Amino acid sequence: MAEKPVHVGQNGDMQIPAKAEYAIRALLTLAASNGSVSAEHLAQEQELPAKFLGAIMSDLRRGGLVTSQRGPEGGFKLARDPDSIVIADILRVVSGPMAGVRGMRPETLIYEGEAKHLRDVWIAVRGTLREVLEHVTLGQVLRGELPEAVTRFTSDPDTWVTRVI
Repeated sequence: MAEKPVHVGQNGDMQIPAKAEYAIRALLTLAASNGSVSAEHLAQEQELPAKFLGAIMSDLRRGGLVTSQRGPEGGFKLARDPDSIVIADILRVVSGPMAGVRGMRPETLIYEGEAKHLRDVWIAVRGTLREVLEHVTLGQVLRGELPEAVTRFTSDPDTWVTRVI
């Protein structure tokens, strides 16, 4: 019997873009730092591509999550306390809405016929993402004090299993 093809990437798995992951890692480094930190130091500390990180830091500055200062004492700082910045804030700044369907907000979709209830599934997916990402702060991740919204999933062994078709 032939094996079924494995679907990966944008067609099979929910993906967290590199831009979003890099932004979170850089902000965790800032959260652990005293004073300003240069983009170059952030890139070295987290082993990230410096040029790409520079663009990400600009997005985070425009989004109000970091401040920047030029000069010898310059660099980036968090604009707010790490316990007030949730992961969802970061994702929205660097990647836009968390659960779009073909680039559209799920509540704007209208399906006909047999697919008429599909919008409810997409709304539930968005709700599940929010349940986790809007309740986890940079400070919690930094301290390893993850809220129940996270630990209830990570304590389930089935959550750790990757499924493919």
